[in-house]
Amino acid sequence: MTKAIALEHIDKNAQGLEELARRIWEFPEIAYEEHQATKWTAEYLHEHGFTVETNYVGMPTAIKATWGQGKPVIGLLGEYDALANMSQKLTTTKDPVTKGAPGQACGHNLLGVAHVGAATSLKKALEEKNLEGTIIYYGCPAEEVLTGKGFMARAGAFKEIDFSMAFHPGSDNSVTTGRMTALNSVIFKFHGITAHAGGDPHNGRSALDAVEQLNVGANYLREHVTDDVRIHYVITDGGQAPNIVPDYASVWYYVRALSREAVEDTYNRLIKIAKGAAMSTETEVEIEFLGGCYNTQQNKVLVDLIHNTMKEIDLPQWTDDEVSFAKELNLVSPNYKKFKDAIEKDGHLANKVSDIKNVNGYGSTDVGDVQHIAPGVMFSTACKNLAAPGHSWQVTACSGHSIGMKGMLYAAKVMAAAGLKAIENPDIVEKAKEEFKQVMGDYKYKCPMNDEVPIPNA
Repeated sequence: MTKAIALEHIDKNAQGLEELARRIWEFPEIAYEEHQATKWTAEYLHEHGFTVETNYVGMPTAIKATWGQGKPVIGLLGEYDALANMSQKLTTTKDPVTKGAPGQACGHNLLGVAHVGAATSLKKALEEKNLEGTIIYYGCPAEEVLTGKGFMARAGAFKEIDFSMAFHPGSDNSVTTGRMTALNSVIFKFHGITAHAGGDPHNGRSALDAVEQLNVGANYLREHVTDDVRIHYVITDGGQAPNIVPDYASVWYYVRALSREAVEDTYNRLIKIAKGAAMSTETEVEIEFLGGCYNTQQNKVLVDLIHNTMKEIDLPQWTDDEVSFAKELNLVSPNYKKFKDAIEKDGHLANKVSDIKNVNGYGSTDVGDVQHIAPGVMFSTACKNLAAPGHSWQVTACSGHSIGMKGMLYAAKVMAAAGLKAIENPDIVEKAKEEFKQVMGDYKYKCPMNDEVPIPNA
């Protein structure tokens, strides 16, 4: 069977894939600085016969690796960026390798390499069976700041694909028909007039007052937005000392919602509040729009394809040591009480394929941008202990552990087998595209970042 060729290829190359994932784990790089991860990933794909473009669409840490010809054109969405301040050893207690250094607390070392494994095994199967199809691995930078794929799309990426597949490390084996949120990211920078807060406060115009008024206004805004909207912020500069009226202060906002339209509406209202805060405090406001992304839009035809394929592939078998490692992490997790019943029922590591979920998630990912250009699906496999908090040191530990590696290889097999089904059954792709057309209607994707927003480090 064609599927058996692909799965056997992943098994034979498991050591090389794990070594690549571990190298990226051992050398974590944050958004738009993933130079070593890009180099190692590109080299691996080149060695396995792909035509590889680095500095793709003018982005230094983006990759496009292509093999094959004809239809369908399958896009595999790899990532590799790490999170700041998430360094962690392979231990069950918090212990950074280097204090303050980044770490793979979202498992993108596994994410990127799973797609590499899927791409190379698909190639192997198509070669041996002399089948047509084009495989494109996209190395996508900076998912953690939610703009990498948007910048790629702005430059024309992803238009050539018939559909996309994306895997993300999780605590279970699942795929959902629900959405993740769209997002805008913005920093409001207020400029005032400094003065001695005790001696001549009347001569000062406090930039911090403006920040605080903006935050108060944003909190009142929460009552008058739809239930799916999320608004959160952090003050990034609040002044130097209590006795100095701050002439500069800044606050960083995320606006999220389950649609681009709701994000844009709320964002525009937040802009008005910021301008009002500046007017009332006699300061000036500078608005630095950092970018944004679309909500995910799971294609139900592809959701069924992935779900059925997940049930056909053998799940990872956890060793006693792996279960013990996960147990120790679960017991110290702040989420332990939340997951206690599930742990007592099913164990410390997921060992089944969950039913298809129709639950919205309120995090965000720029995979949503690609899913508004062509049909797409995103799924998770178990790569961490059941109660691991997202973006935590526990995830970093599991991402470098055999737990994460097993989940990664399982995900690669799922994508490879699902891709082969789509190639051998063209009606799957046609149905996915028809569903996409119906969902999109007359709406056309428009990159959240206009041409004036520069690509970082380009």
